[in-house]
Amino acid sequence: MKPANFDYARCERVESALDLLAEHGDDARIIAGGQSLMAMLNMRLVRPSIVVDIASLDELAYVKEAAGYVEFGATVTQAAAEAWPALRKRVPLVAAALPHIGHFQTRNRGTICGSLCHADPSSELPLCLATLGGDVVLRSRRKKRVVGALDFQIGLLSTAKQPDEMMVAARYPAARSGWGYAFREISRRHGDFAIVALAAVVGDGKIRLGVGGVDDKPAVHEWDDMDDDSLADALNDFAWDLGGGDDIHATARYRREMVRRLGKKVIGEARQCRS
Repeated sequence: MKPANFDYARCERVESALDLLAEHGDDARIIAGGQSLMAMLNMRLVRPSIVVDIASLDELAYVKEAAGYVEFGATVTQAAAEAWPALRKRVPLVAAALPHIGHFQTRNRGTICGSLCHADPSSELPLCLATLGGDVVLRSRRKKRVVGALDFQIGLLSTAKQPDEMMVAARYPAARSGWGYAFREISRRHGDFAIVALAAVVGDGKIRLGVGGVDDKPAVHEWDDMDDDSLADALNDFAWDLGGGDDIHATARYRREMVRRLGKKVIGEARQCRS
């Protein structure tokens, strides 16, 4: 299929994009990398009256370290983030997850913030942001606001972003000394959507596990550190609480089993890699 007709605007300043969003609201869509939006346009799942292109906004093409977090601007591609020399040291969970996202070619175009805005329940970057307890930065003509990951993604392909708002940055908490981070996922082939994805953070006597691909948005649970037998019981309870459903890729039973089995493995890996 081909997209329905739409107007196209290529912006050279953030303020220009915000002006268009204020004018068109729900009838506008932001495009940066287009790896999700173009497919939805072609299938006519979305029919905006105008597509606002921010890909050339150099002011948003940055990665910077701040107090306690690493901030990725809205036009930073997944490949650029992957190539950032300090990524594995500063945000090891994201470094572990990025190679699972699509393929090298799509990561050259897809952006960090675009993946967060698309809010696919199987997507790796929203899962990492939720597990780490990160934030997104939203701007409109009216104001700028910072929203926590668990409040931002509210459901399947659904976020708390308002029609006149644009995500300008994502903030991933930086690695902490003595903490461990690990990521695993199951998919039919490398680069396919995750059937189940798991991210683990272990430190300060706590275990934090995030699960994607089972519910309509990432699910995150935290426990006090515990022995293996208690952990198995806790993972079983978590898997049943998540529920999940059957689809053409896997059954709910299979997904629950992956939460139990892979959950134990990924937590074990996070424990082992504590620095």
